[in-house]
Amino acid sequence: MFSDSTGAWTPVLAPNPEKIDPASVATVPKTTADDEALLDAYSRTVTGVVERAAAAVVNIRVRHGRGRHQEGGGSGFIIAPDGFVLTNSHVVHGATRIEVTLADARSFPASLVGDDPDTDLAIVRIDAPNLQHLLFADSRKLRVGQIAIAIGSPFGFQQTVTAGVVSALGRSMRAQSGRLMDDILQTDAALNPGNSGGPLVNSRGEVIGVNTAVILPAQGICFAIASNTAQLVAGWLIRDGKIRRSYLGIAGQNATIHPRLVRHHRLQQATGVMVDGLEERGPGSEAGLQRGDLILNFKGSVIASIDDLHRLLVGDEIGCTSDLTVIRGTELLTLQVIPGELPKHGD
Repeated sequence: MFSDSTGAWTPVLAPNPEKIDPASVATVPKTTADDEALLDAYSRTVTGVVERAAAAVVNIRVRHGRGRHQEGGGSGFIIAPDGFVLTNSHVVHGATRIEVTLADARSFPASLVGDDPDTDLAIVRIDAPNLQHLLFADSRKLRVGQIAIAIGSPFGFQQTVTAGVVSALGRSMRAQSGRLMDDILQTDAALNPGNSGGPLVNSRGEVIGVNTAVILPAQGICFAIASNTAQLVAGWLIRDGKIRRSYLGIAGQNATIHPRLVRHHRLQQATGVMVDGLEERGPGSEAGLQRGDLILNFKGSVIASIDDLHRLLVGDEIGCTSDLTVIRGTELLTLQVIPGELPKHGD
């Protein structure tokens, strides 16, 4: 029966069964053998990855000061058989006690080897030999849509696995220090509090990223620090305990260049970095920078924002003479600057 627009019910007579065309009867399609094989292949991929990688994923518990209300935690993963564990800086930064629990439930006290809030990465170490560890993939070879599997300890539930894909490449986001982090992966593999610091791995069980953040209350928008960045920073932290970065000793803000100056000097940009303050005897002061100067170029690279300048001020620039182009008033000047070493956080 069916109801028409007036609400009256009208009977529907069944057709003569002998005259029904079997081809006209709608049927629910059955799962094909190909579909089943495809699902089985995906399942085998995920389970195979977990079997290879999960033993290297750890749970991290930390304490800040005294009292249970100061406790927190996250995830991490072993990157060397002699006990080096990579995690997020925000998981262990400022902790007075760090404890690492392995996949086999053994727990060890851990010491902080190095911490870099600007990339939200840190290395801790436990005294345990011959540990299973993970290898890094080349994140430059990643493609949007490829499988991404996250392993971690959300809400303290150890060895939790979620799977998805790489949703986007080359994202940027702010670290808690305020510095811009580049080369961030976006994934829809579900992450929750406690996943921070755990690995995002590919179908071979290689690390493609370090899980670091989610956007709440959005669904399926999660971020990881790309493996190439993580591997580079981890190496520096193990070797030096910190990341060496250069600096100019200035305070600045993004500023718009007057259109007449853009036309007159045939500039490639409409914005630069205005110098608001200078550290006494700092690299900028020694180079002759003045308050009100508008920085346009550093070592031949356009500086359209403070983030552009931060991106170029790496450890290799420490002590090296470089060209710094500015506008002072209406005049275009090129100064010689020797960046110094940025003091470590807390120094």
